This record gives sequence, structure tokens and C-alpha cells, in this order.
Amino acid sequence: MTNYTILHEDEQILIVSKPSGLLTIPDRMGNKESLLGLLEQKFGKVFVVHRLDRETSGVLCFARNEAAHRNLSLQFEHHTTDKFYLALVDGVLHHEEGEIDKPIGEHPVIPGKMAISNSGKPSLTFYRVAERFKHFTLAEVLIKTGRTHQIRVHFQSIGYPLAVDALYGRRAAMYLSEIKGKSYKSGKYSEEERPLMERTSLHAARLRIDHPATGERLEFKAELPKDFAAVLNQLRKWKG
Repeated sequence: MTNYTILHEDEQILIVSKPSGLLTIPDRMGNKESLLGLLEQKFGKVFVVHRLDRETSGVLCFARNEAAHRNLSLQFEHHTTDKFYLALVDGVLHHEEGEIDKPIGEHPVIPGKMAISNSGKPSLTFYRVAERFKHFTLAEVLIKTGRTHQIRVHFQSIGYPLAVDALYGRRAAMYLSEIKGKSYKSGKYSEEERPLMERTSLHAARLRIDHPATGERLEFKAELPKDFAAVLNQLRKWKG
């Protein structure tokens, strides 16, 4: 398993870059290994402020005491924090920027899946195009609410699901052959083609919060993981 990276630590907060494949907290299925557990082994009691899906990589904030936890939780509740993501989506977005304002609730039939629902919770997503490719778009996304699977559901609802998303998208993995198209030739003796990326094409890139003790506005950034960067490099190379 790829390890997490500490981006910042002080007596109030821990800012961590979470790798894809690691749970933020233990899940209901009995999977115990989580970022929270790993942090508590090293730092003692840590408080969860917000979460990322297991497959989503990127920046997360944890509190180190109850007062900091209260303060940060209110910031998230009142939407004064800024959570910026990079999302690689299927298709070429036809607007330079936009907003998706649709309520999200649990899927009526499939457990663990979310859906646009009139009885769901209000959910607001802003986006702008960061880079366009032949069949895909890299978008910078700012979410003002933190609903489960929000970005994944919202982009699917406007016809641009995440490029890699087994639950809401069209593929569970991204292969070089798909990017290169007709010009792809695998080596004569090569085994089965290995995917460039096998998890949701979503990365929590930046987080802005007010420090719970000083009130200072802080911004933290998490670098793109290798798999995500590799996909973007290939898309740039075969823009065609």
C-alpha cells in the first residue's frame, strides 16, 4: 500500500495527503485499515473533520483536540472552507465553466450508490475547464457541500461521468491503448496490457481553511499521484 504524506502538522491540526485505495476511516464491512488508524498509531487521538472516498486521493484535514475539531467542523458545516479537486471526465465539456446545483440522495435500488433525488440534500458543485483532450476533459472542481460521491454523481448527471469510475462511469480502468487508439501496438511478446489507472479519476488537490487557533487563512496542496499524472501525460502526448 502506498503510504500517506504529512503536508503540515502543529498542535491543532494534521494536514495529510491520502493515497488512493486507503479508507479515511474504518468501513462498515469490517475493513479496519484506515488513514485515521495509521495517524492514531503515530500521533495518538485524532479527530476526523471530513472524508475522501477510498479511491480518491488527496488532501485531508484532521483535528488534534476537541476545540480544533469543533472549530473546523463548523467551518465545513458553514461552507467557509474551499475544497478544490481535479477531475478527469469523459467527453469534452462544452462550457468553460459552470455550476451543478442538484440534490443528492441514496439510490432507490442499489445500496452504496447515490443519485440525483428531489428528496435528497442540496448539493452545489462549481467547475471550470483546466485542460481539454481529444475525448476527455480535466476540470478543476470546487464543492460547497460535501455529499457522498458528490462530484461523481453531479458530473454523471450532466453527461460527463468521471473517465475512470466503476460505479458511475463507463470504465473501471484506463488503458494506454484507449488513449492511443489506432496507433497502439503492444509489444510482440507482451502479456496482457496493464492499466495506467485503476481507480476513480478524482484527486483532492487543494484545501483552504482558517487555522482553528490563529484564524489565519491557510491553503494546502497535494501533488497528483503517479497514476493520475501518467494518464494526463499520455493524453497530452496523443492529443491528436
